Amino acid sequence: MSDATAPSDRYRQGMATRRAVLGDNHVDRAQSTSTDFDRPFQELITEAAWGHVWSRPTWTKRERSIVTIALLAALGQDDEVAMHVRATVNTGASRDDVCEALLHVAIYAGVPAANHAIKIAKQVFAEIDAGKAA
Repeated sequence: MSDATAPSDRYRQGMATRRAVLGDNHVDRAQSTSTDFDRPFQELITEAAWGHVWSRPTWTKRERSIVTIALLAALGQDDEVAMHVRATVNTGASRDDVCEALLHVAIYAGVPAANHAIKIAKQVFAEIDAGKAA
């Protein structure tokens, strides 16, 4: 961590959860490209998003995955939608789960947001399928 202290328990838990959801390759890539400028941000999301919210025991990773995809789609966060659709292979959220989440987005956040997120999800699922076939 940037202040030369040992990582907190929450950071360690966050890193474990982040790796479980996004995969080692994604996290290693994010870590390796981190600079002094964005390192505090990486530490923040590891502790807060992954160590606090994603690591809570009340919801499963599958449930958090579904909600996260819906929220990101509603907000138009395309890169994050793609990343979290890719993460469904680790969270247990099914393609039907993603479809249902995006149907909710269409009703509660708008058809254009859902339509665009569906396009992204289809592309990610095609990439996943192509990887399985190779």
